Amino acid sequence: MEEILREIGMIARALDSISNIEFKEHELTKGQYLYLVRIVENPGFIQEKIAEMIKVDRTTAARAVQKLKINGFIEKHDDPNNRKSKKLFPTEKGKTVYPFIKRENGYSNEVALTGFTESEAVTLNNLLQRVRENVTKDWELIKRGNKRSY
Repeated sequence: MEEILREIGMIARALDSISNIEFKEHELTKGQYLYLVRIVENPGFIQEKIAEMIKVDRTTAARAVQKLKINGFIEKHDDPNNRKSKKLFPTEKGKTVYPFIKRENGYSNEVALTGFTESEAVTLNNLLQRVRENVTKDWELIKRGNKRSY
């Protein structure tokens, strides 16, 4: 059954590669679109929360967020409740490119589910959510500095 994760990985890498190529004209590279979508959909979230949503480490998130800020897609504002934290908000430029990203995502979903019945698509979504929930448990364990026992 290890083929399942290989298939998921190939799908993810192919779609990420397509997106990186298509979003280059909007000055988005290397998965930055993932962060921008989360920030547009969740304005005011802090960087750590965005990293958790995407399932990346803080350093990876920090680099992507910094590039988005430099390129004018997002802004950071002080959190009045915690001076160490910065809340992330999309700029007009970020909001403008968001519909293009959503349209690409919708198209990719359509292509990926070609030939599936609605029932099959719902089942696949439910199964993938369960896989994500299972993997998230290990991700959180490792993130806290623990080791998995094989």
